[in-house]
Amino acid sequence: MRPEVADLLARMTVEEKVAQLQSVWLNQDEGGVVAPTQDDSDLAAVDFDAAVRHGLGQLTRTFGTLPVDPELGARGLARSQRRIMAANRFGIPAIAHEECLTGLTVWQATIFPSPLCWGAAFDPDLVARMGAAIGGSMRALGVHQGLAPVLDVTRDLRWGRVEETIGEDPFLVGLIGSAYVRGLESAGVVATLKHFAGYSSSRAGRNFGPVSIGPRELADVLLPPFEMALRAGARSVMNAYTDNDGIPAAADESLLTQRLREVYGFTGTVVADYHAVSFLQTLHGLADTPGKAAGLALRAGIDVELPTVTCYGDALLAALAAGDVDPTLVDRAVSRVLEQKWQLGLLDDDYSPEPAGPFDLDPESSRTLALDLARRSIVLLHNRDTLPLPAGARVAVIGPRADDQHAVMGCYSFPVHVGVHHPDVPVGIEVPTVLDALRKDYDVSYALGCPVLGGDDAGIAEAVAVAREADFCVVVLGDRTGMFGTGTSGEGCDVADLRLPGRQEELLEAVLDTGTPVVLVLLVGRPYEISRQVDRLAAILCGFLPGEEGSTALADVLSGRVDPSGRLPVSFPRTGAGHPSTYLAPILGRRTELSSVDPTPLFPFGHGLSYAPVTWLDADSDRDWPTDGECRLSVTLRNDNAVPATEIVQVYLHDPVAEVVRPVQQLIAFSRITLPPGGTTRVDFTLHADLTCYTGLSGQRQVDPGAVELRIGRSSVDMESTLTLELTGPRRFVGFDRVMQPSHVVTPMA
Repeated sequence: MRPEVADLLARMTVEEKVAQLQSVWLNQDEGGVVAPTQDDSDLAAVDFDAAVRHGLGQLTRTFGTLPVDPELGARGLARSQRRIMAANRFGIPAIAHEECLTGLTVWQATIFPSPLCWGAAFDPDLVARMGAAIGGSMRALGVHQGLAPVLDVTRDLRWGRVEETIGEDPFLVGLIGSAYVRGLESAGVVATLKHFAGYSSSRAGRNFGPVSIGPRELADVLLPPFEMALRAGARSVMNAYTDNDGIPAAADESLLTQRLREVYGFTGTVVADYHAVSFLQTLHGLADTPGKAAGLALRAGIDVELPTVTCYGDALLAALAAGDVDPTLVDRAVSRVLEQKWQLGLLDDDYSPEPAGPFDLDPESSRTLALDLARRSIVLLHNRDTLPLPAGARVAVIGPRADDQHAVMGCYSFPVHVGVHHPDVPVGIEVPTVLDALRKDYDVSYALGCPVLGGDDAGIAEAVAVAREADFCVVVLGDRTGMFGTGTSGEGCDVADLRLPGRQEELLEAVLDTGTPVVLVLLVGRPYEISRQVDRLAAILCGFLPGEEGSTALADVLSGRVDPSGRLPVSFPRTGAGHPSTYLAPILGRRTELSSVDPTPLFPFGHGLSYAPVTWLDADSDRDWPTDGECRLSVTLRNDNAVPATEIVQVYLHDPVAEVVRPVQQLIAFSRITLPPGGTTRVDFTLHADLTCYTGLSGQRQVDPGAVELRIGRSSVDMESTLTLELTGPRRFVGFDRVMQPSHVVTPMA
């Protein structure tokens, strides 16, 4: 503990200490539901002066609850900070936090592509630049902490929050998530990793559902992204809502203290996911009073209760007075909060809450970033020599996602998260629809066909008539994002199977029957089953909610101005009713003669086509790989096209013999490479043996000697080279300080 914090802590009363563990959520009752069980929570209008009389730890979403003009909101936040500072003896302001998953969740702020798009782009540097832009907007408004990124690894496509994840591979999630953290933190904003840990593994993909996973799945699949992002400098962690084997994360001392603090060496703050402390009483049944819930959470390691004070207030003070809670737990949490405030400059004598500005939250630079990321994230799944569409063609644009601004937005974008509850308030930024974008290139006719949910035969008949008169038909289908059952994708919007929502498949079938070539464009928060139509479709493009410039990016790809270069961060299922699975499966998790259910995906992890495919020349590596050292891998590509071409070189590890059952293969390296026309490029990877580690029988991560394979290719199933290497030396046990990512150098060749 730094001396300044220790001195301050020693002079604080217990009431002043507890106040630093609290948050206040203003105006929360004037909007719609944006947090789980919000309607059942104690969210009555706050007596602000009474709430801050001893100080305050955090302010919850002063911008992200209602449509607030950014400059007026920043001035209002500054006024609130001055009131907080004047109310407590030490003049300590609060940390202001906001959501920032697809950009800052503030009216008029840039809406960036969703996290699945980050994964699809396979471009950490671009994601880091996006994070820095988001962080800059937050600092300009006086916001100190962002509740992102989501590092949950996709485990079940039926889960509504798949759209918030980066993908189904822990290495991809960790590398991309770490890039976002570096960007956000570079702007002086605290990044908050969520949800620690296990949330995405709930039974049947049901939000909040119980989790039943073993220590190896936790250690080898779910925790590595958090480990990587902590190493990248994240200063806050948010707990998962779920319980694993009966232990809710919010009460799990082994997770939040022993692992996070003692093993990982984390020194930042742990903040509760909204109402998670109360849920220990109301949903999990671990406590019979708010005071006991507070004691459990504090002991586990939760420092700040969000979004508003319920348990860490009078209930905690009463439990302390009764001797039911150890006061050293309060001191421990308060010291972490004060340390973070010191890092943010909030304890400086010359601190001023006045916002720095500027207040243009959607500048041209951010729109350019959003467009670049959207372009790189569009995945061409299937193409029967139809795309790009010829200039001047008559194009029928059909479907519920074709002419709706919300079609490109995730559930944590401001217009979806908050704006839908204020229909008279405009979106606040320019968001072209797919229909708008395609009208610039083609002779376009349009029919809705059916809404995302519902619709009638007349609408489908109209779409069929429009399709028959066109040279090509672009059918734009997908999700309506929302919260807690208001959408088909998003938090609390889980599904029972993976067929397209509503009558959309029926609409697609009807249009296919016209004989007009059909290009399917998916704007989705999760993959859906389209196996019954794939062989009759002329082409398929997928955009995972690509943000405010997503429609422009799709038009660029459809027209051929941009070569599609996205790759799938999640597999597309072959059957919609079979239990979903990811590519991280052992032999018996794949297709076998022992089961009549075939889990083979329709489109696998890493898959994506191009208009200008590159030529793979060769791959070579060292044959001996020390268990405590590195090996070199080189891959050479050539572009025989007359236009620039992009390839994502993917490197997978296959370990044929291990101490425990392992996935057949898993991603350990990748590089996004753009080659000029006629150009040849070599990428040299340096792979440390730590990348082969797994959790063995001892419960520790280990690197084993023996033969392994490096499989190099375009996707998890499309391999160009397989190289056999021998890991030599003794078995090694590794920990949090292991090498978690490779390095690579891209060299253009004559």
